[in-house]
Amino acid sequence: MLQAPRSASPSEVPTLDLSSWLAGGTPDALVEQLRAACLGTGFFYVAGHGVPEQVVADVFDATRRYFALPEAIRLGDKIDERFRRGFMPYGINQHPGYDPDLKESYEFGMDLPLTDPDVVAGRPLHGPNRWPECAPWLRPAAEAYFNHTLRLGKDLLRLLALALEQEEGFFLQWCKKPMVQSRLFHYPPQVPDAEKALGVAPHTDYGMVTILAQDPIGGLELMKRDGEWISAPYIDGTFVINLGDMVKVWTNDRFTSNLHRVVNRTGQERYSIPTFFNLDYDAPVHCLPNFQSEVNPPKYPPIKSGDYLVKRFREVQKYKA
Repeated sequence: MLQAPRSASPSEVPTLDLSSWLAGGTPDALVEQLRAACLGTGFFYVAGHGVPEQVVADVFDATRRYFALPEAIRLGDKIDERFRRGFMPYGINQHPGYDPDLKESYEFGMDLPLTDPDVVAGRPLHGPNRWPECAPWLRPAAEAYFNHTLRLGKDLLRLLALALEQEEGFFLQWCKKPMVQSRLFHYPPQVPDAEKALGVAPHTDYGMVTILAQDPIGGLELMKRDGEWISAPYIDGTFVINLGDMVKVWTNDRFTSNLHRVVNRTGQERYSIPTFFNLDYDAPVHCLPNFQSEVNPPKYPPIKSGDYLVKRFREVQKYKA
């Protein structure tokens, strides 16, 4: 039986206030805080992020309304294999050793027309969004949220670059057509003593950084480096940020992603909205020179951002990305 973990302390999952920096202040203190968080749990909160409260409230309201519709209607927007856009019902995601995740979602991302060269070429994860005719109010709320978190993701990559002793715009050179995806998640109440049937089984995220808006229900749990599970509770006005697996390639395991899971122990409906920020498909992900030496050579071969993402999606989903 999974025991409910204790809440993370402020030192384990700190809160970084971006407001002064975004207003034109120096990033030095934030960079040091970010570096410490990355060397710790790989999770932190951000406040003062510039995303309007009303934008977040509107997208949560639209999410609740959408998942209150009959599933038979929502299945008309079932996710397609090529573009990964639309409604994803229960049972598609499954991690080794666990039952399928107890969640459903609606997925959208960078909205590219069918005439875009990458879409014409059939490049995975590139394509147009699709929006349900049964829920015309979903699109404006979701697009507003996506655009704000897209900007926030680029700001976070600027800080991450500085924390890795690179130029502030280092990662932005591979953000011409970044593979950014947002998902509206709905988690039903789960059986309290379930060990293999979780909202999301333990996993790491795949890309660069994840920006998560969670509702007051909570449910996000993460594993510390020593193996202890702790919860990342809801903090009003913040997003939860965590590193993805590509960061360990850049840093030769100096900064690494951490296992996390979702367990809805409350008996209530839970909603959360992550934005997964990934670089351009052809971004060359490789160990940075300042994280390798003769005695510490690169642990991972260079990879293309998109090739790696497609591989990981295929490992956990019952259809091809």
